[in-house]
Amino acid sequence: MKILILGFKGMLGYELVEAFSEGNELFLWDREQIDITKRDDVIKKIGKLKPDIVINSAAYTAVDRAESEKDAVYKVNGCAVGFLSTICKEIDALLIHFSTDYVFDGENHLGYKEDYLVTKPITLYGRSKVLGEKLITDINPRHYLIRTSWLFGKNGKNFVETMIGLANEKRDIKVVNDQFGSPTYAKDLAYKVREMVNENKPSGIYHITNSNHCSWYEFALKIFEFAGLKPNVKPVKTEEFPTPAKRPIYSMLVNTKLSPMRSWEEALKDYLTETDRIK
Repeated sequence: MKILILGFKGMLGYELVEAFSEGNELFLWDREQIDITKRDDVIKKIGKLKPDIVINSAAYTAVDRAESEKDAVYKVNGCAVGFLSTICKEIDALLIHFSTDYVFDGENHLGYKEDYLVTKPITLYGRSKVLGEKLITDINPRHYLIRTSWLFGKNGKNFVETMIGLANEKRDIKVVNDQFGSPTYAKDLAYKVREMVNENKPSGIYHITNSNHCSWYEFALKIFEFAGLKPNVKPVKTEEFPTPAKRPIYSMLVNTKLSPMRSWEEALKDYLTETDRIK
């Protein structure tokens, strides 16, 4: 198949390239090759390429900065998805797009299934992702809309690297203990998407995370345990860490459509092994 991966230089894009490299003709585009916020650019360039599948891993993910950059976040996470949906419908291509737990308000302590209809974001970032979701579902019937959460991986900034960096500086570390979600290894997510394509799953919304859930504090403790680090870690309440963007408290995404992935603990251990943190 001819597959176009957008945002291939990012953390998820890097893993998608690895997952889809065998047996496919890949085209890897980032900002240098296309500006997805410009409709004419999207329609012309992707229309000329005519891929079978477009995988969009490009996104504006700076949650706090988004609160003061409304135009930018809406262009990338919202309008651009509409442009991609339009051209994919025109050339009959499958569009695979990634969304987030931040489309929900985080008040449901049981988590959110794929058919949970009330998206109620509490941040500008979340609202921009809801716009993207609406555009893809309204415009192009051939899509995988994949929500994921708490992503970590080899080719970008993430919570695991932040915690290891703080621990290596021998600092006391405070981590919130009243926000809950499911950490997800970008590599596992990418290979799950490849599995969906191979199995020709029907179009629709999918929730893909590693199994089990935890608080950020519990996540941090497991990182330090596996990496053999022993900083002084203190659990704190969310209000002790005021941020421009409010965080959802319960953001567990419940998967009811696909076979479950391995636990986040197992995935984390593999990630730390592969990045030489565990000898």
